[in-house]
Amino acid sequence: MNIAVVGTGYVGLVSGTCFAETGNNVMCVDIDANKIDQLRAGKVPIYEPDLEILFERNQRQGRLKFTTDLQEAVDMAEVIFLALPTPPGEDGQADLKYILGVAKDLSKMVTKYTVIVDKSTVPVGTAEKVNAALLEHLDGSLFDVVSNPEFLREGVAVNDFLKPDRVVIGTDTERAEKVMRRLYEPFVRSGNPIIFMDLRSAEMTKYAANSYLATRITFMNEVANLCEQVGADVDAVRKGMGSDTRIGKRFLFPGVGYGGSCFPKDVQALAHTSNQYDYEFKILNAVMDVNTRQRFRIADKLQEAYGDDLKNKTIAMWGLAFKPNTDDIREAPALYTIDRLIEAGATIRAFDPEAMDNVKAVYGDKVIFCEDQYEALKGADCLAIMTEWSMFRTPDFNYMSSLLNEPVVFDGRNLYDVERMKEAGFKYNSIGREAIS
Repeated sequence: MNIAVVGTGYVGLVSGTCFAETGNNVMCVDIDANKIDQLRAGKVPIYEPDLEILFERNQRQGRLKFTTDLQEAVDMAEVIFLALPTPPGEDGQADLKYILGVAKDLSKMVTKYTVIVDKSTVPVGTAEKVNAALLEHLDGSLFDVVSNPEFLREGVAVNDFLKPDRVVIGTDTERAEKVMRRLYEPFVRSGNPIIFMDLRSAEMTKYAANSYLATRITFMNEVANLCEQVGADVDAVRKGMGSDTRIGKRFLFPGVGYGGSCFPKDVQALAHTSNQYDYEFKILNAVMDVNTRQRFRIADKLQEAYGDDLKNKTIAMWGLAFKPNTDDIREAPALYTIDRLIEAGATIRAFDPEAMDNVKAVYGDKVIFCEDQYEALKGADCLAIMTEWSMFRTPDFNYMSSLLNEPVVFDGRNLYDVERMKEAGFKYNSIGREAIS
């Protein structure tokens, strides 16, 4: 099939590349000419495992192309995906100006039947607004609007797209359903479902799924905080809970809160939608409040240990991205921690295998960026772990002790066994478990 993807951000680039991987002809569109030039030159602007390999192959074989000319993409496309930003406003409402702006442009460009797909995460009712924008200059027989929310996890997005748990498609016409089924059938050959539903339900499904996962994480963070107060071990509690088939094991790991581009924005947007319909979604409001506090959990522990004034302290920090296997720092707990520590006067020596360039753009010389994880420890008074990169899981503890001024670790991701740290001679403070002092 011939597919246009409008927007070459995270969702657009992964979607376009993966559609091309299954044999489709894909043209990705962006107004940023410099970005398009980089993409044409074979440079992938984000870090995502396996994406660069697929990108290079499909570009080389001519299935994946890039342009700044929206009309060029419209002329070739049977299906147009809108993968545009929907940033939250001050009130939490998703800003639809980019999507509706492109929809108005498309209303003057489409000349043959085309399926126009909302791939961005958008509030309930957006498809109707897109439809209205298209009808300004376009006959309704020439298009159908479809909602097809993405469920991509950063770090495993390529696998999620190529082998989805399910594909959710909102449409109210058989003609659009037939096109979308044909497009997605190669991705579900193992039997996972393509679930068709009405447009509003599809839009709600994305928000509901992310908000539920954020709630699970937040609940376990609250359990972990309580475990510290009562002397319980959150790892044991987690295993006991997760073995219940009604609950399951995933998204039960406590830490320093959720971040990234999806959970914070989607929880906020669903809460805003609730307010618009005069419904108080109390659980979501609590989730947001708890997560805001949890981001500072390691900073709180550091100041409890050393005092509010950290001017004479050097803190090593492992991990800056909001999660491993990505360079995404949006809403990353590490950044909130850095802000607090800098405000308290601390010196920060940081390392992350992928996200340091992005963090440098924010902090400049306010943070010392190190070449590897061990360099970050040199002369530091303690280590704070903020992201669970695999390379941090089995370090050389003896070498760590020799580099730190004192063998002290504040672990925001519970990477290490408490007894192992005790045997290694570390003072160790993690989330929801016994503190070794």
